[in-house]
Amino acid sequence: MQLVVGRIGRPHGLRGEVTVEVRTDDPDLRFASGVAIATDPPSTGPLVVESTRWHQDILLVRFAGIYDRDLAEGLRGTMLVIDSAEVERSDDPDEFHDHELIGLAVETAGGEPVGEVTEVLHHGQDLLVVRKKQGGEAYVPFVKALVPVVDLDAGRLVVDAPPGLLDLDETS
Repeated sequence: MQLVVGRIGRPHGLRGEVTVEVRTDDPDLRFASGVAIATDPPSTGPLVVESTRWHQDILLVRFAGIYDRDLAEGLRGTMLVIDSAEVERSDDPDEFHDHELIGLAVETAGGEPVGEVTEVLHHGQDLLVVRKKQGGEAYVPFVKALVPVVDLDAGRLVVDAPPGLLDLDETS
């Protein structure tokens, strides 16, 4: 699975630098000099980081072979991606990356299969979107009280849901 670590914005100056909207917790690692970064669309890359610098809280990146404003403009909107296998698991047992949760089997505290996590939404409250086996979706707040067990190695998580939470959206 590919994960977006940045999106190229507008050119900065005349010598090929571009602004990058950072979408990673570790920009120093992901945008280190000499690193080749895959792109979406794939035909644009891979791009090799030549140099980076911060300017007023905006990351400016110069890629190898991009030496003027016109070439930099051609990169605008390009997504910079990495393979999810490159992301290490967190040392914190209660911290997970979205890609680790997507695809996990969901079961009740009693061991009944419910479905599968298809998406993680971040709208003030993190929500797991669960595609239920009997059809439809349920939205489960991703909090320890409702999701007491996340077992990545076993590929499952347990939802201890109050009555009705997993019954929502029966018609879709």
